Amino acid sequence: MKKALADALQERGYTNLTPVQEAVTQPELEGADLLVSAQTGSGKTLGFGLAIAPTLLRSDEAFGSAGAPLALVIAPTRELALQVKRELAWLYAKAGAMVASCVGGMDMRDERRALARGAHVVVATPGRLRDHIMRGSIDLSAIRSVVLDEADEMLDLGFREDLEFILDEAPDTRQTLLFSATVPKPIEQLARSYQKEAVRIVTRSEASQHADIEYRAMLVADRDAESAVINTLRYHEAPNAIVFGNTREMVNRLTTRLSNRGFQVVALSGELSQTERSHALQSMRDGRARVCVATDVAARGLDLPNLDLVIHAQLPSNHETLLHRSGRTGRAGRKGVSALVVQPKFRKKAERLLAAAKIKAEWGGAPTAEAVLTRDEERLFADPIWQESSNESEPEVIARLVQSFPAEKIANAFLSLYRAQHSSPEELTEMDAAPKPRREFGPSVWFSLSIGRDSGADPRRILPMVCKAGGITKIDIGAIRLKQEESYVEIAEASADAFCEALGPGMIVEDGVVATRLDSPPSLPAGPRNAPSNKRFDAKSGPGKPRPAEAGSPKPEWKGKPKADWKDKPKADWKNKPKPDWKDKPKADWKDKPKPDWKDKPARAASPDSDEAAAPRKPRHKASKPAKTWDRSEASTSEGTDKPRKPYVKKGAPPPAGKPSSKKNKARAKPVAPKSARGGDALPRRKK
Repeated sequence: MKKALADALQERGYTNLTPVQEAVTQPELEGADLLVSAQTGSGKTLGFGLAIAPTLLRSDEAFGSAGAPLALVIAPTRELALQVKRELAWLYAKAGAMVASCVGGMDMRDERRALARGAHVVVATPGRLRDHIMRGSIDLSAIRSVVLDEADEMLDLGFREDLEFILDEAPDTRQTLLFSATVPKPIEQLARSYQKEAVRIVTRSEASQHADIEYRAMLVADRDAESAVINTLRYHEAPNAIVFGNTREMVNRLTTRLSNRGFQVVALSGELSQTERSHALQSMRDGRARVCVATDVAARGLDLPNLDLVIHAQLPSNHETLLHRSGRTGRAGRKGVSALVVQPKFRKKAERLLAAAKIKAEWGGAPTAEAVLTRDEERLFADPIWQESSNESEPEVIARLVQSFPAEKIANAFLSLYRAQHSSPEELTEMDAAPKPRREFGPSVWFSLSIGRDSGADPRRILPMVCKAGGITKIDIGAIRLKQEESYVEIAEASADAFCEALGPGMIVEDGVVATRLDSPPSLPAGPRNAPSNKRFDAKSGPGKPRPAEAGSPKPEWKGKPKADWKDKPKADWKNKPKPDWKDKPKADWKDKPKPDWKDKPARAASPDSDEAAAPRKPRHKASKPAKTWDRSEASTSEGTDKPRKPYVKKGAPPPAGKPSSKKNKARAKPVAPKSARGGDALPRRKK
């Protein structure tokens, strides 16, 4: 190892190399092509930085003046490329290396100026590097080493054509290193095409895939998926955590939900600009945010410090994505937790993903509210603040607190302040729990509202309107019943006075809507509460079963009406009824009936008002019609009229003499090329 690199590692506190770093720095592998597979977080960046150093420096201890780049490092994402640039910058700093970057989202003019000044190592993303090559702003003639970091991710993102273009432009005498978490068939094909006798290196960490990660599969109800994410974050209270969603909509919804619950959260998705992404990651690194909600593409190659928890709010599409997601934690020897939120309908999919990834997960439920509070108590008593001594300025305040309040009140206040700093956990539904029975509403007071069906009233509109105006919740509201011109709302008796005080003297709920307190329940017909939907509505349970009676019709009194006794009614005796005897009835003999002779039928007689003779009978077959003849030489009169018939004019011929010219006739009068010149008919073809 070069002395400049050894000094840089010592200053950073690196005493021992990781397995992948030791494997790629063996003396016999200097200058060889390598195909390395190792889990994310195993020190691959420093590994290939040390592996290409002998090829770049050769017998020198430091780099010369910067010119055309000597090494290319290609990464799939902007964040990973910038992270690799930072790592190589301090590793090669004492050797005098100039490291430049070419990534999408940055100003291309600044990158061109940096390349023109000269660089020893260029870290780039595939698309932006190809643009520079095609524009001629980068010279690859001096390239000695090419490194493809996270090669499998680049192929998954569709960069295969870009990689092949870049490798074709680089010199054939280069050293090529492929680093990948997994080595599927596309990676093997790429290695065979662009590497020469590559050495395959499998580190020990790949054999025990993600041994530092604890996998948990949490089975939750469909409606508790997001609540399970909140409880999992609260249970672990990790310094940094990342929550994965499959779509941007899911990322935005989770970000809003967690932000409303008091979490310091940032979002990463493809719709963000590079500046917004950089600010989000910086807030995670400096502690201003603790939770990152991201999609798979946005989080590829993401390396965050102290990332101890990964939550899969939605299951990935394949097991490779599952491994890449989980690989964000458990890095550099740290322990991590990868939790999968599994709904009952996705259990089979989760089992297939875990089996394909060769991972054994611990199945169970999500942390309950009681488990989160118990974990909070454990953290409270284990807090190192209990071992710290008080400052010189604090004894007076402490003595005053002890004299003013008993120990129990001080402890209660401290516990309240401690819990106020954390979000309350969510109550989760048990998977096999039966639905809770509907409780009785209890004593209530009815109010009428000056809005009905004619004004577009609807229970889903009235409920939030009443809650907002009266300062109550939906728990305080019972039934809502509608009529054509007014509506009725049932409010719990304990909240009725507070509801009236919130509305004020005018009892105004909203512009144009006035409430009136009723002394007794309204006398409404036994009909649907929510016409025209004919469904029952309750503010606590929502729509119910339809009721049979119609609005405005009194309920019929069936109790006093005598019931008909059908048992005593005599039944008809169908068995003894005589059957008609059809056998003795004579049948008609149709064979002896004379047939009419149509041939001897006389012809149709002429009409008495007509002088014509009787017309002969029409033949049954169609006779051929004589061909029509047209007099094309000169105008003739139509039969039975005095109107002269227009003469036939050949298309394209000049108009007849004496006829005034028109646009149509001018178009016809255009000269026509002879048949021999056009090779066809003399008439012009009709335009399509």
